[in-house]
Amino acid sequence: MDINFIGLIRAAVLNGTPLLFGTSGEILTEKSGNLNLGVEGLMFMGGAFGLCGAFVYGQAAGDHAVGAVAVAIALLASFAAGVIGSLIFSFLTITLRANQNVTGLALTIFGTGVGQFVGELMRLKVGGNVTVSNALKDAFANPVLPKFLQDIPVIGPILFSYNFFVYLGFAAAIIMAYVMAKTRCGLSLCAVGESPATADAAGINVTKYRYLATVIGGGISAVGGMVYTMTIAGGVWNHTGLSGEGWVAVALVIFCLWKPLNALWGSILFGGLLIFYLRLPLPFLPTQIYKVLPYIVTAIVLIVVSMRQHKEDQPPQGLGLNYFREER
Repeated sequence: MDINFIGLIRAAVLNGTPLLFGTSGEILTEKSGNLNLGVEGLMFMGGAFGLCGAFVYGQAAGDHAVGAVAVAIALLASFAAGVIGSLIFSFLTITLRANQNVTGLALTIFGTGVGQFVGELMRLKVGGNVTVSNALKDAFANPVLPKFLQDIPVIGPILFSYNFFVYLGFAAAIIMAYVMAKTRCGLSLCAVGESPATADAAGINVTKYRYLATVIGGGISAVGGMVYTMTIAGGVWNHTGLSGEGWVAVALVIFCLWKPLNALWGSILFGGLLIFYLRLPLPFLPTQIYKVLPYIVTAIVLIVVSMRQHKEDQPPQGLGLNYFREER
């Protein structure tokens, strides 16, 4: 069986980009000690509101619509949706100290419901399918780098033939890794996630850092939902949503050992696993087995990491635990 390896790599990168945003956002959230299992809901909201923003702009501007403006509107709309959803989660878990696991699952249900409401409302308004124009679709999906770079043999298609969001996602993960490792605010954030009581005693505002990390992380994750909707789904509203992309992103956080730089290659690997059944179908292997491969790989990594017990590979010690300052 002939396999187009360059095509497989490109498909893995493109399919892994929504996961990169979802994973990077959740890593930022979990580094503060907050465990947000509502990534699926946030990405669903980001996809619905991002598409809504681009669609409404396209309808209003008509033939004068500018692709870059549509991209900016979709980015802002999806990020804002993620921020609002994460603010609700933060208020419940940080201020009211509700159980983070339960609240995250509730956010998934809430976000999915809100996204479906917005999508179906758009569909009813137009009386048919909700989709952006072909010109705006191209603005989201077409490569952004010069053609001569794309034409370089082998290297060009692998490195320079992607849409704007691929490079944005890579840049965001690299900047996040630098901030966490080299800046004062990043180190303070990690300290809050490891031991909020110690960080509090050192004068670090635990509440502020957890709010900021959770809200910004949620916004980044929601952008991943918009990227999925506008690129992989072709800018067309589909009420079935993201096919579990948010849950895969949560699994990828564990696989990447809570390190943003690992998310760069981890998202590509998981993106490849998600579409592998389309590129290399095996008649004796059911499609369902292909689709659970990311979770199987994550479980194997989790077992290996637990056996090695290296501190740098472990989750933040305060992850999922509400901080009660009066008990310090």
